[in-house]
Amino acid sequence: MARTHYHHGELRNALLDAAETLVRERGVHGWSLREASARVGVSSSAAYHHFDSRDALVRALTRRVLARLGERLVQAVAAVPPGESDPQRRLVALGRGYVEWAVADPSVGRLVFGAGVSGSGDEISPHPHEVLDQELDRLTETGGLPASSRPGADFVLWAAIHGLATLLIDGLARVDDSPEAAAREAERVVRVVLGGLTREAVPDEGWPAVRSLHTERRADE
Repeated sequence: MARTHYHHGELRNALLDAAETLVRERGVHGWSLREASARVGVSSSAAYHHFDSRDALVRALTRRVLARLGERLVQAVAAVPPGESDPQRRLVALGRGYVEWAVADPSVGRLVFGAGVSGSGDEISPHPHEVLDQELDRLTETGGLPASSRPGADFVLWAAIHGLATLLIDGLARVDDSPEAAAREAERVVRVVLGGLTREAVPDEGWPAVRSLHTERRADE
């Protein structure tokens, strides 16, 4: 039975948990704030103390899920043994972790891929993009990626990894029915992109500057 009394802060987390369950059951758009409130045994007016709309709840859930994904990617790269001779191994682990996460939890993946997070107050830590940036910086510092290819490399690699994940969870591409097959395909994507970046001819005027909400927020800071 759902609880009807919550200590300070608990109701907010309970609503987020309920929303995540509803996303898995019905998708991103198939439920309301009223239903999420009912799941935890409170009125809609009680929920409004924490979220002024269903969209606000979705944005908060997206931030929470992104932070969890960021932590998963941190753990994936940290699991690579120190002194690993393959300079691409950490980024391969990141790509595999990203795609494995999406394939294992496609409904929540669609939430993150489609809902978007906007506004200057959207603090996400660790942000998946930040983890990707740090690993590309590491690869550049150790000579695995030319410094001339580093600007914008995060968006090139993200486009490839994210594109594969989206194709798989939307059923537009299929691999053998095993998480390992999807992860191996992610490894191929990462290695091909990094191989291309190491050999690319950067034009004198450079490549177009690509931005995201996250990078714009970081620049403002």
